[in-house]
Amino acid sequence: MAGLDRMERETSALAGGLGEVVQLAVARVAAAACIVLSLPILFVLALVVKLESRGPVLFRQTRVGINRRRGAGERTGSSPTGVERRKRDIGGKPFSFYKFRTMYCDARKRFPELYRYEYTDAQIESLYFKMADDPRLTPVGRWLRSSTLDELPNFINVVKGDMSWVGPRPEIPEMVQYYRGSQRVKFSVKPGVTGLAQVSGRGLLSFEDTVSRDIEYVETRSLSTNLWILLQTLKVTVLRVGAF
Repeated sequence: MAGLDRMERETSALAGGLGEVVQLAVARVAAAACIVLSLPILFVLALVVKLESRGPVLFRQTRVGINRRRGAGERTGSSPTGVERRKRDIGGKPFSFYKFRTMYCDARKRFPELYRYEYTDAQIESLYFKMADDPRLTPVGRWLRSSTLDELPNFINVVKGDMSWVGPRPEIPEMVQYYRGSQRVKFSVKPGVTGLAQVSGRGLLSFEDTVSRDIEYVETRSLSTNLWILLQTLKVTVLRVGAF
């Protein structure tokens, strides 16, 4: 019986692994097809971004992806500084994230206070990352944000295998230090182009609310949930809910 149970577990693990490989392959092929079909739109958007303000057409930023190391990144015992925590573990595998540039290329120099990422516990509890009147956005960038067209290059990340169609949005390394213990479960799945938080309010959600939606997704994810999120994404994109 023990041998039979072991064989069943191994067969189940193999089937699960095979299913994951198939899903990843399908996601990559579908993303590649989306890129090819949207090439005329991508070309026009790239031209508009380039002509409006100086700087690169694509915005590339380091984001945190999936972390398959068991228990990695959880905070224990002592309370190291934010810098020490980031050096020790940033939550998951870093990768280059792509989207259309929506901000002035010198935004970091213009508004350095928006890039410090230094918050107290009280500030984290009421923190909102998105601003309806973000001064860093270019006029075209503001429109791209509201229409969600700035995210089209995300499909490059899906083709590369860094992201999936559905999952928690990838985090920047500077914010991982503010994830407490069990919240790090977010990094146990591959980040997505869209996710539960994106169809539940998106920019209207606080940092803590977004993390809660991400955890809920990780704990309840399924094929049917993913399909529902994709359908809801179409709806909220058209209505521009929380897109700014």
